[in-house]
Amino acid sequence: MKQDVWPLVHAERAALIEDLARLDDRQWEQPSLCEGWTVHDVVAHLVASARTTRLGFIAELVRVRFDFDLQNTRGMERERGRTPRETLERFRQVASRTSTPPAPLDSRLVEEIVHGEDIRRPLGISRSYPQEAVVRALRLQTRTPESMGGAKGLVGRVELRAVDAGVSIGEGPEARGTALALLLAVTGRQVALEELDGPGAAVLAANA
Repeated sequence: MKQDVWPLVHAERAALIEDLARLDDRQWEQPSLCEGWTVHDVVAHLVASARTTRLGFIAELVRVRFDFDLQNTRGMERERGRTPRETLERFRQVASRTSTPPAPLDSRLVEEIVHGEDIRRPLGISRSYPQEAVVRALRLQTRTPESMGGAKGLVGRVELRAVDAGVSIGEGPEARGTALALLLAVTGRQVALEELDGPGAAVLAANA
């Protein structure tokens, strides 16, 4: 079912808000796993993403002449408060929204889980994600073409085996690890590569 994604998304937002509420201002300014963005920047991006509607996404994309990176930067800058507390309050206000850009609904899981790790890992915070949410995000990412930020072509060259979920995706030399590590690897997070085993891990490393 498509609509059943929202309880999972809302749970991830709530869990991240709980973690963020414990941070001091210095931690908010730590570099995230998103190159060039701080923890504060990534949270602001999540606020912008939660506010995004299908029509609003298309209108903004036209304004920036289909430059996705510029669109993301403008959204982040728009929602970044003067202080971390202001941005966190904005995140709280949008946490229960169900608006989305014109993309599969499971893309909201990719957004929340991957960016949650972009924030948590540099700060040494761990989260045990619901397996269903991670597997759905991984499956969507491997169905999505590279032109849309996915890894569809990659799984034509490597088999991803999630050892904690009994899931195997793709063909080729095997890369083994948790579903979360595989999700991070196929979204370009190099930090997850050291958590993978098997000859396919080299294929993922070369693709990073």
